Amino acid sequence: MLQRPKSPPQVNEIAYLEPALYAARLLDQQNLLLFESVMRHEHLGRWSFLACNPSETLRDEAVETIRREIAKNTVDPIPGLPPFQGGYAGFISYDAGWQFQRAKYVPQFRPLCPEMVFHHYDTVISFDHLQERAYIVGPDHSQLERLLKRKPASSGSHIIEDWQSNFTRPNYEAAVQRTVDYILAGDIFQANFTQCFSANIPCDFSAFAFYQNLRAKNPAPFSAYCDFDGLQIASSSPERLIKMDGLHLQARPIKGTRKRSADTARDAALIAELQTSRKDRAENVMIVDLLRNDLSRIAKPGTVKVPMLCGLESYANVHHLVSVVEAQARDNVTAIDVLPAVFPGGSITGAPKIRAMEIIAELEKQARGLYCGSLGYLGFNGTADFNIAIRTALFVNGKAYVQGGGGITARSNPPLEYEESLAKISGVLAAFKP
Repeated sequence: MLQRPKSPPQVNEIAYLEPALYAARLLDQQNLLLFESVMRHEHLGRWSFLACNPSETLRDEAVETIRREIAKNTVDPIPGLPPFQGGYAGFISYDAGWQFQRAKYVPQFRPLCPEMVFHHYDTVISFDHLQERAYIVGPDHSQLERLLKRKPASSGSHIIEDWQSNFTRPNYEAAVQRTVDYILAGDIFQANFTQCFSANIPCDFSAFAFYQNLRAKNPAPFSAYCDFDGLQIASSSPERLIKMDGLHLQARPIKGTRKRSADTARDAALIAELQTSRKDRAENVMIVDLLRNDLSRIAKPGTVKVPMLCGLESYANVHHLVSVVEAQARDNVTAIDVLPAVFPGGSITGAPKIRAMEIIAELEKQARGLYCGSLGYLGFNGTADFNIAIRTALFVNGKAYVQGGGGITARSNPPLEYEESLAKISGVLAAFKP
């Protein structure tokens, strides 16, 4: 049973600047986190959040601890402010999803990063891009205000070259065909198959300098930069896994992609091709059905709806088909209950989810790490919002990792799927170039 809400946190308005400009003044602080809506939109791209110096850090088996702490520290939301007003924020890796699924087979791969890291941030700098206002929310006003008035730190290089994939093209296409064979045999309806590119990190490389370049070249509504005790993350994700606001739940699965063209007529033709593609629409609809089932586990009966099916969204480098699935959570469901119900996202596993995950592990033959996991927050005020960590780079143990792929169905063409996997990450890899 949740305790009665405590007093809301203090609020102090500060000068409105780009969140990344403020983040550049906090690079020497502990466990810096920036969740940024770089692609502005009235609904999807309205808020950004910046935090550092957490009071607590939880790793791996964090879910039960967060559940207890949310129950003890629940507060009423402050009306009119951005939704994250203090709580836990961080990431959960794709590989942590095995603990939420009743799979008979759990792969034992060398981990690329911790399964999950969540920090307790008492104080958050929040941004309302629609009103162009910024706030410090929480008790630590004076120290943060002093830090935010410093000059930005000088950046290093954003360049990384000599990327190597864990697949050759023939091996990737053969694995796609093997996935099609599983589909035709009735094991699954679809699976999201990917390849991983890695490279050594040069001595003068700055993950934040890379993030600044990435956000400029590939703006997205669910972007992020994190510097967490030995690992850095730079993300330009266009996809929301799950959002909770009060009892309202929303997921926004992406399935169906075309690379954009600089030629206007060609770009319009690619849009038309995507919107009329039976394969891409079938992929999207299958994942919508999977998400409807996932949300029904925590939703009030009869409240799961699909207000948008296979809508078009265009980004700097690609066009996507996006659907929206919404529901009303049951009264006893809290923010931390939502994540296990839908994680990992169906758009980056396939359907049925568990068997698709098993086939992915068999064919990819390595951990995914943060890729296809999620970055997001769990607020003490009953809010939560998590992206799906695609278009994302991970920097850890002297190596950089970028991964991409696509949904495989019975209609998939292996050479075209290989080209789509490259298109998915072209914007990220371009941001590493001189």
